[in-house]
Amino acid sequence: MLPLIENKSKELAQICSRHGVSRLEVFGSAAAGSFDEQNSDIDFLVEFDSSVCSGRFDNYFSLHEDLKNLFSKPIDLVEAGGLKNPYFISQLNNTRKVVYSA
Repeated sequence: MLPLIENKSKELAQICSRHGVSRLEVFGSAAAGSFDEQNSDIDFLVEFDSSVCSGRFDNYFSLHEDLKNLFSKPIDLVEAGGLKNPYFISQLNNTRKVVYSA
């Protein structure tokens, strides 16, 4: 996994807890070891705590902003429940790694 993520695991856990995240995974180049420090974004798959219904929209966008600020990189944030494309799911499953679990 990307050292950039490992080195900020404590701050990442605080952000996830604050935004009602039950599970956060990294996938793509940051998980596969092909991350380009200059050009790559960081891809995250998020699951929110099912008991947190109100404010989910706000949680998603504020989580995205906090991740962008923490890593100083562009962030792609995908909500697990919204995945439909079987090809994308297959590609994601090849590289995904858990970075936070409540």
